[in-house]
Amino acid sequence: MKTIAVIGSNMVDLISYTDRMPKEGETLEAPSFKMGCGGKGANQAVAAAKMGANVVMVSKVGDDMFADNTIRNFQSYGINTQYVSKMPQTSSGVAPIFVNPSSQNSILIIKGANEFLKPADIDKAESTLVECSLIVLQLEVPLETVYHAIEFGNKHNIPVLLNPAPAVPDLDIEYACRCDFFIPNETELEILVERPVNTVEEVKEAAKVLLNKGLNNVIVTMGSKGALWLSRDGKEVFVEPTKVQAVDTSGAGDAFIGCFSHYYMQTGEVEKALQKASLFAAFSVTEKGTQFSYPSIEQFNEFEQKNTK
Repeated sequence: MKTIAVIGSNMVDLISYTDRMPKEGETLEAPSFKMGCGGKGANQAVAAAKMGANVVMVSKVGDDMFADNTIRNFQSYGINTQYVSKMPQTSSGVAPIFVNPSSQNSILIIKGANEFLKPADIDKAESTLVECSLIVLQLEVPLETVYHAIEFGNKHNIPVLLNPAPAVPDLDIEYACRCDFFIPNETELEILVERPVNTVEEVKEAAKVLLNKGLNNVIVTMGSKGALWLSRDGKEVFVEPTKVQAVDTSGAGDAFIGCFSHYYMQTGEVEKALQKASLFAAFSVTEKGTQFSYPSIEQFNEFEQKNTK
């Protein structure tokens, strides 16, 4: 089976469900709390693994109480952790997440050990990475590492998927153009092109700005408005949203990317992978948490049958 390499972040999610955010100097009691494993890279790896993908993770954890738990969590999903290493005298990455009654989330990230994932860590994993069929990247680790991973993929003819999250305005567009897939959400797209994206048509026009700069495939995830794929050769595909009762949108974008990566690797068909990813992400928002909310393959197949016309 083909293997997906996820090079990127892991975090410990500290999720508070709030009626409202406290004012300055105010203390509020929140209805509930959950702690779990997260981080964009880790979430994407887990989502792919839960769909049956072979996944190798290249990441850094700290030397604190969270580190071993994060590694065990990867292993529980069958993810190769040979290249998940500990950074001495450093905290693991942490993400306090605040979810409001409308299921929308606000997130702070403390990168911790993720800041120390370096190009040398990619080189150390070369013997394994050269056998992979897709490299998946995000921006919660240093840009120099992301750029090195793109160079590595190009050198070894391995397709590269870049999720520009969290959005970095000074992202080198030349490196983005060297990726096979570029998958932002609406907010990230707006930051990158500096124009409004309030409607599907505005999203389309903003995505075309990136295509005109030389990107190959731009896929924009739009939450309850669906997803949009535009390619350099003129392909335009709109994926209708699956209507669900959203509880928590945390990690939905990562769910989409992990599922898309798996099915694209299995079929080579972008449109089919998009349909699967859209359904997978829709399922994820019906449960609380990030990785907690990702369905098993059995749950996903049942959900797909109920929601596919």
